[in-house]
Amino acid sequence: MTPENKPYKHLLDIRSGDIDFLGHVNNVVYLRWVNEAAEAHWNWLSTPEERKSIAWVVLRHEIDYRHPAKPGDTVYAQTWVGETEGVRSIRHVQIFREPAILLAEAKTTWALLDAATQRPKRIGPDVMVLLGR
Repeated sequence: MTPENKPYKHLLDIRSGDIDFLGHVNNVVYLRWVNEAAEAHWNWLSTPEERKSIAWVVLRHEIDYRHPAKPGDTVYAQTWVGETEGVRSIRHVQIFREPAILLAEAKTTWALLDAATQRPKRIGPDVMVLLGR
């Protein structure tokens, strides 16, 4: 992480259906949170016009689970964009429980698409600026 891509903070909700038989948030929910944080960050960075012309799709998720989240916890994600080249961009997400207890870390490889053709599109300078690269 570098100063130009300071993490974006996104608050997360624990829903009653998120709790598994062990009494903590199910691992699949963390994947939902990773996507929610990425979408919220992209919506914050981009304009509606940009979101109409380009789209991101996931190529790969990697998640390392550190500690469980439980009902009543206050949780949030921090996300930033890392290595970006060609049509691919790596997004990092860390999920925390207050007070700053790391619950999980994710690394997602995204590909940029032309929204009209749904074909891969090279990440140009205009998008690189939005991503803080």
